[in-house]
Amino acid sequence: MFVGVDVGGTYTDAVLLDREAVRATAKIPTRADLLESILEALDIVLKDVDNKDLKRIVISTTVITNLIAGRKYDKVALLLIPGPGMSRKYYDFKTKTIILSGAIDYRGREIVPLNEKEIVAALAELAAEGYKKVGVVGKFSPRNSSHEKRVAAIIQEKHPDWQVEMGFHAGPQLNFPRRVVTTYLTCATREPYRNFANSVRQALEKRQITAEVFILKADGGTMPLDKSVEQPVETIFSGPAASTLGVQALTPPDQTEVVVDIGGTTTDIALILNGQPLLSAKGARVNEQLTQVHTLAVKSVPVGGDSLLELAGDKIVFRPERLGPAYCMDGPAPTPTDALRVLGLTTLGDQTKAEEAMGKLGAALGMSATETAGQVVNIIVDSITAEVEKMFLEWEREPAYRIWELLQKRKVRPSVVVGVGGGADGLIPQIAAKLGCDPVIPPYAPVANAVGAAVAKPTLQVSLRADTEQGYYHIREEGYQGKIDRRSFNEQKALGLAREKLLEKAAGYGLAVTPDEIEVTYQEVFNMVRGWDTSGRLYDFTVQTPRGITCRIEKGGK
Repeated sequence: MFVGVDVGGTYTDAVLLDREAVRATAKIPTRADLLESILEALDIVLKDVDNKDLKRIVISTTVITNLIAGRKYDKVALLLIPGPGMSRKYYDFKTKTIILSGAIDYRGREIVPLNEKEIVAALAELAAEGYKKVGVVGKFSPRNSSHEKRVAAIIQEKHPDWQVEMGFHAGPQLNFPRRVVTTYLTCATREPYRNFANSVRQALEKRQITAEVFILKADGGTMPLDKSVEQPVETIFSGPAASTLGVQALTPPDQTEVVVDIGGTTTDIALILNGQPLLSAKGARVNEQLTQVHTLAVKSVPVGGDSLLELAGDKIVFRPERLGPAYCMDGPAPTPTDALRVLGLTTLGDQTKAEEAMGKLGAALGMSATETAGQVVNIIVDSITAEVEKMFLEWEREPAYRIWELLQKRKVRPSVVVGVGGGADGLIPQIAAKLGCDPVIPPYAPVANAVGAAVAKPTLQVSLRADTEQGYYHIREEGYQGKIDRRSFNEQKALGLAREKLLEKAAGYGLAVTPDEIEVTYQEVFNMVRGWDTSGRLYDFTVQTPRGITCRIEKGGK
């Protein structure tokens, strides 16, 4: 048996899966104490189940997604060491940024030393402005991290209580702007993610559950809970990935469909082409900036059933934040869920309170509760539809989408919108109509994220760096180092070695994987030059076991 748990900003969902059958589901409000929410959800789906029969638990979460969407994290400053080249005006990362002297060239050699007096002055400036979280990023730090390490050491000497993240850890691949954004997000999310992971551990310990525990990543793969704490940014789109896998499992194979997951805090949008989730070729985009996070081509927008509604002049607007549940469910302010309740598009909450919320909201505009609710629903539908249209422009630039279009032999867009999440029933038919598509709401739609987590195929990855000049290779995940033959080692052998190590790791986990199934998620070859000669090569490969779902849901349980 497998368990999927999705910890969202509004609800925590859980599903117990026995082969292709959903045996139990739970949907409870997410409390301020996440531990309490997870325990309650587990207790519902594991009632009358012997914990020894559990093989795997996969957790997805929109906690980090919502935190980023609402910018609800401590402020983060950046200390950047870009060296010569681009004008500093291009380094606008929408946060406090100080450029430091110093430079490492593309070969990993220091060409300009750090200025430690300048670093100390920068720290004094940050301290005066109340910053306690700092990202330190050098342009070629993956090839020589000495500058980042020295700046971090000075910060720790001066301010031992500050949190410091280094770019070569947070984003180990080249591409300076993406590494900066990835480091910034790692700094912003590490503490809340650690609290989340601790809540999961405590919940499992309290219920004496010893099954393997994985976290769903943004690309639909998984990683062990303990490892996920090292790279919290990998989970930024865990929730959207879960809803995408959930729809993949709940709809017919080979179908092409737009996925719209309407939650309380956010709406997540994704695309499935011929039965397979579309991957983003460039990495996760957060607040219009690209990161180094491998992800499905998803977007999370801050509008949901519990978005705050208010008047702005003579217009009703929604704000991208959640103050609590809907007014009709004893919340503090009117929300789209109240509007859906007034129009009979949901059965959640109290009808009288929903009418009261809409009546108060529309009174200044001379509108009845029903008229106000109608206008609110139109605003939300227009907003989500516009976001889907924007995503089409991005999806059309993805290589896999272009191939799909070529196979259609004409320019065409998907014609099915699959709605899941708590707000799907009330909004998806109208969203689909505006897009000219057919609406589909599959079984288990309210808990589709938990279904997606439960069916997620466990994945493992291996990152290999081989240095022919030094004559060794290093496996980052295992902390293992071995020797190589400097003369005969080449790119083919590096990739073969990475695959071999991954197959060994998979066998240890009992995963049946063939070499042909292994996915190469990153590769780079770099020549090292000494004087006028090539003195060696650096090979960087990251390989991963295949992502996907273990089964389709073909029958239900309780």
